[in-house]
Amino acid sequence: MTSSFTERLLCWYREHARDLPWRGRDDPYAIWVSEVMLQQTQVETVVPYFERWMQRFPSIADLADADLQEVLALWEGLGYYGRARNLHRAARLIVEKFGGQLPDDIKTLRRLPGIGRYTAGAIASIAFGQDEAVLDGNVRRVMARVFDVALPARSSECEHRLWELAVAHLPPGRAADYNQALMDLGATLCTPRDPQCALCPVAELCRARRLGVQEQRPLPQARKNVPHYIVTAAVIQEDGKVLIARRPQKGLLGGLWEFPGGKLQAGEDLALCLQREILEELGVKVRLEGRVGVFRHAYTHFRVTLHAFYCSLEGAQKPRSLEHEAIQWVTCEELSHYPMGKIDRRIARALASKRYMQSLSHSSQIATDAHH
Repeated sequence: MTSSFTERLLCWYREHARDLPWRGRDDPYAIWVSEVMLQQTQVETVVPYFERWMQRFPSIADLADADLQEVLALWEGLGYYGRARNLHRAARLIVEKFGGQLPDDIKTLRRLPGIGRYTAGAIASIAFGQDEAVLDGNVRRVMARVFDVALPARSSECEHRLWELAVAHLPPGRAADYNQALMDLGATLCTPRDPQCALCPVAELCRARRLGVQEQRPLPQARKNVPHYIVTAAVIQEDGKVLIARRPQKGLLGGLWEFPGGKLQAGEDLALCLQREILEELGVKVRLEGRVGVFRHAYTHFRVTLHAFYCSLEGAQKPRSLEHEAIQWVTCEELSHYPMGKIDRRIARALASKRYMQSLSHSSQIATDAHH
């Protein structure tokens, strides 16, 4: 028997379902890609990335055949790059073991790189019509409020209780609409701040609203101090080119290109830090020639302030890739062809902008000279 909560939810969804480019597609691959992109990323951000992705990699076989650098370049700006690497790895496994077809068995799905319980449930229910529940941030918030789950968010006890509720109210044969309705409700009305309870289809059933604690559900977690690091980066110049390095595949921003450098250590100034890092990473000494700029960025669990400097090589020794997968000399114009994290891309754009302004200044000077 379908609960009153579920019936109201499905009735609302029939009228208010969001029009999204991955909905209405008879393509499990598109559902998989969308669900991975939507992990920790808002829909408005995902839509253009999804459309570009499906145009370039319209099938699992196309993705499997692609070079990882192209995959990362297309993903650039979406963040959490492990998702892109896992999609690529999983596509190759699917071609190798399943003939290029995404498996419809939830246990098999969960063995693929980057697919956990939530993503497997979303694919199984939306793509294959199976009776599987999901629990993402939006679903978690709706369930915690409607059923007044007063447990610390993300605690194992809270997760267990919310999964129980999601499964208990799932209507047999209608899991796809049920899961997407919960996602839509959480994204549009049952929002983290200022929820629109007056428009909510299940407001009369909402226990947290009845108690006036809807904005305290899920129960907030104690905030941890976010570490802040001072970082340096070298824009090493030679013969009109700059040196970039590709990060190891494992770890933060794996496989992306960067301007080499690293964290400031106790007792160091910025120059000493950068010279030490370049010696460790590239086996060469550098001379600082000037400042490119200061760049700030917040990652999920820490913040950085990065100081970038123009540098030149000392002596005749050539840089070597000691801690990176590869190094490459490129022109400023070529930097756009190499996938980078946000902070390194900002440095690249600053270099391109300064080069452009220098070009304008040079052209203006030539015109002035010609006029005189």
